[in-house]
Amino acid sequence: QVQLQESGGGSVQIGGSLRLSCSTSGNIDRTYYSAWFRQAPGKERRGIAAIGGAGKTFYDNAVKGRFTVSSDDAKNTLYLQINNLAPEDTAMYYCAAEPPHPPVAHFPFMVAAYHSWGQGTQVTVSS
Repeated sequence: QVQLQESGGGSVQIGGSLRLSCSTSGNIDRTYYSAWFRQAPGKERRGIAAIGGAGKTFYDNAVKGRFTVSSDDAKNTLYLQINNLAPEDTAMYYCAAEPPHPPVAHFPFMVAAYHSWGQGTQVTVSS
């Protein structure tokens, strides 16, 4: 079983930056896919950034160039650096992890492909 806990969210102004962290524990190793999702009020949860076991990264077009996903295996922590925040980035941000098997290996942003989730951390962007 894998446990995940997000932190680092908060209220920021337009154009600001945040670094979200996701600490992991349990039966997780470097082969796992780890991903960040976000869910705005009234909208579906959507994958925005992921990192595969070989270190390959994936980004949704909405965040490409502004968000950077990385991991520190020594600290068992996944990060999401988010820059140039805009009001549309306001959402609850979740991290998730899954062994590298289909479908996650083919669709790293598929919500149903992940069985281990954190509780989320809120990001609010305002003027």
